Amino acid sequence: QVVEVGKGTCLSLELPILEKEDYSQMVQVRLFSAGYSKPTPVQKYSIPIILAGRDLMACAQTGSGKTVSILCSIYSTESIWPVVIYGGTQTDYSIRQVKQGCNILCATPGRLLDIIGRGKIGLHNVKYLVLDEADRMLDMGFGADMKKLVSFPDMPQKDKRQTLMFSATFPEEVQRLSNPTSCSLFHRQEVLQVYINSHPCFLSRDREQREREIALRDFRSGKCPVLVATSVAARGLDIENVQHVINFDLPSTIEEYVHRIGRTGRCGNTGKAVGFFDNNSDGHLAQPLIKVLSDGAFGVWLQ
Repeated sequence: QVVEVGKGTCLSLELPILEKEDYSQMVQVRLFSAGYSKPTPVQKYSIPIILAGRDLMACAQTGSGKTVSILCSIYSTESIWPVVIYGGTQTDYSIRQVKQGCNILCATPGRLLDIIGRGKIGLHNVKYLVLDEADRMLDMGFGADMKKLVSFPDMPQKDKRQTLMFSATFPEEVQRLSNPTSCSLFHRQEVLQVYINSHPCFLSRDREQREREIALRDFRSGKCPVLVATSVAARGLDIENVQHVINFDLPSTIEEYVHRIGRTGRCGNTGKAVGFFDNNSDGHLAQPLIKVLSDGAFGVWLQ
């Protein structure tokens, strides 16, 4: 089984490519340390491509180990120094973090461009440009920011770096943009009563970053059993033992729905997703929902 990646020869995608090379044991140790006894499908197929120095656009369901694929592939045996910068925190604090040095920088587009513009980050040593949740960034209007990022004079040309795109969904319009580079029914009132009686914590864009982190910490630890959130929590959260996801209001797109319900049932575990469907406001989602539920072998009650 092969896939053509960019120009040139095709690459074997079978796992033995990991076993025949010197890096085999290193990759296997990394996977094991991350809690995987064997590679997931996306890891099995993407790691050889990344290690072969090719660009990659990968689509796999939420919780399937996409981020681990990146980390297992791009860092060598030496120590790593990650730094995370994002909006909602003091810019000076982000700059201090960067100035301490790092070899893996995780950043939101706006804050990254801000600090580059201040002359505090150089790009000439970039080896890997990783766009995680790539479809969401492009869909939210960050396409211009990404084009600006790769156009900086000190950003290595595309033949001198690897570009990796990972997400749970890749709608057709996003693919075009990237080319150049058991259902249960409840009444809403019942769910609202559960929220009130459970002393929930809250996560939304209008809260300070410190408040968001406290809410996530309390939910992750079990101190707060219910997390009420806007779509800001739809992606990027990997929290164990989330048993239910309740869409009090359905999102506007089926891609967002897939990401939301992906907060439960991660890594092969089971979970339940409950959604409240209003034909007046959610009618445009009917057919996409039928397809998603049919493809997932669930009972399709919308028909």
